[in-house]
Amino acid sequence: MIIKEASFIGSFVKPEQFPEDVVPEIALAGRSNVGKSSLINTLLGRKKLAKTSGTPGKTRTINFYRINQHFFLVDLPGYGYAKVSKKERHSWGKMIENYLAERENLREVVLLVDIRHDPSEDDRIMYEWIRNQGYGHLVVATKADKLSRSRQMQQLRRIKTKLAMPENAAIIPFSSLKKTGMEEVWDLLKTHLEE
Repeated sequence: MIIKEASFIGSFVKPEQFPEDVVPEIALAGRSNVGKSSLINTLLGRKKLAKTSGTPGKTRTINFYRINQHFFLVDLPGYGYAKVSKKERHSWGKMIENYLAERENLREVVLLVDIRHDPSEDDRIMYEWIRNQGYGHLVVATKADKLSRSRQMQQLRRIKTKLAMPENAAIIPFSSLKKTGMEEVWDLLKTHLEE
């Protein structure tokens, strides 16, 4: 996809704050520190549009990025970070749940997992929710440059098994460093944007 324009619209916590534009939205979900911001920057060809942080649990809002005046990429707060209080984790969970359940423009939810590790219980719950809501259960396995090609293949099979992914479900190894997997992710996203 040719990115002519990409802009950060804002960080929000309540539905009444969300943009009112009637354009498709694609949400990115995943654990804290899985690389959502890096994926956004790589896909959009920008270095610092989405703020990356070495501190897990930093994103505590729902961040909207408008692309080509045509659709939004939506970065959801990372889940599963242990150093955050239970109360705060619960409020993030509610915020994510409200967005996912009620946002009419939402076309797809992409789950990001770290290719180096087995999916967590939180990942399994999120993936199950995505499937139950009828989304295309696309999984992107980030940080692929950290493993050899053969280890990548092993881990992709393990992730698919642990998440109980259907045979035809897409799982894409992705590296923001080497920009691998970028075209495959865009190809799948475009099919949802064109529906």
